[in-house]
Amino acid sequence: MPRGRYSLHDPHDHTPLGEEHFHCAPGPSGWRYVSQITTPSGDHAGSVDLAIDDLGRPIRLELHASSWQVRGAAIDGVTWVRTDPTGTHATEGNVPAHTFTGTSPAFLVAATRLLRLTPGSRATRIRLVAFTDPVLAPRTIDQSWALLKSEAHATDNGPLMVDEYQVNALDTGEQHHIHIAGDVVLAAPGLELEHLETPPSTFL
Repeated sequence: MPRGRYSLHDPHDHTPLGEEHFHCAPGPSGWRYVSQITTPSGDHAGSVDLAIDDLGRPIRLELHASSWQVRGAAIDGVTWVRTDPTGTHATEGNVPAHTFTGTSPAFLVAATRLLRLTPGSRATRIRLVAFTDPVLAPRTIDQSWALLKSEAHATDNGPLMVDEYQVNALDTGEQHHIHIAGDVVLAAPGLELEHLETPPSTFL
């Protein structure tokens, strides 16, 4: 079960945004990721609990940030309920999208499980519902993903297979690269893997 810590920062000016302390593991029916998010000063800022099935579809999502809460799952596209800090108002949403996304590295791993890309294949378009900080406001976005290459890197625990993805935002044309090993994101815009206690899990 990989357990570790990501540092979060603004992808444009690199302002520190905090840290995400996580653990994750594949199971008989898919993969689960749980994390606690802290501010740069160490205060609690939110949490992520994401479970996907063996095909990469979100079967349960629970997000907390700034006292806002989102619960969602893949139902008729994706469906979610967003609750305000007072707990008195809940808004339900539904979009014919493939999955969810947000600032957590969990969503990047989940997207790769859903797409199952192979090196050199054509870019694949995907529609996502993004929950944006600090109030988890939903926004539908379109991206294209391509797996550029998979390379083995030598480590103390044996070779580690690292996948490099190219992700394009179809509304702005912005392009960036993501490096993932198993179920751990090694590097992506806005985050860095700072500490990892155990090696990444390998998906079958």
